[in-house]
Amino acid sequence: MWRDVIRLALAGIIGSLVVIGYTTYRIWDQGGRDEARNADAIVVLGAAQYNGTPSPLFEARISHAVQLYENGIAGIFVVTGGKGRPGDITTEARAARDYAVAHGVPASAILIEDQSRTTLEQLRTVGQMLRDRGLHSAVLVSDRTHMLRSLRIARDQGIEAYGSPTTTSPTASNIPDQIEATGHEIGALALYFIAGTGP
Repeated sequence: MWRDVIRLALAGIIGSLVVIGYTTYRIWDQGGRDEARNADAIVVLGAAQYNGTPSPLFEARISHAVQLYENGIAGIFVVTGGKGRPGDITTEARAARDYAVAHGVPASAILIEDQSRTTLEQLRTVGQMLRDRGLHSAVLVSDRTHMLRSLRIARDQGIEAYGSPTTTSPTASNIPDQIEATGHEIGALALYFIAGTGP
């Protein structure tokens, strides 16, 4: 009996390692692709801000999205993200909007989603915002490790989504941060597929 239990345990461990390995490959394979193309909108996924100043990670996303806008990828620029912490005086979306305007994106081109706390909430609301305006396609901007989950959620929300990851995110600057970000995404993907939720 113990031999059977050990075999089952080993099979479970090997199976888990295979799933983790494949998921890691998919995260980095998708994160290495820039699928930017003409679309209805550019969507910047939210990240931390500090009293209206985007964090370095968030700034990398917004800056990349501004470049896409300048390249004529889309005429609509969507910023997302609510208040990340109690006591925040503004939202991630408002900080992103101010940064984008300061770098040449017309305020009239910007749509704001500023109530969300998670990627799922962001994209669920963005999907509705786009449909309300007769829009269907979007280029999503985030970090490399975040692209696979973001695209899956966006497509589940009915958005024709393409990924354009920033290449200047602090998470890509060193191996420990890359490992941490990848581990976070593996857990977040599992939570999304199993429970339909996540960070």
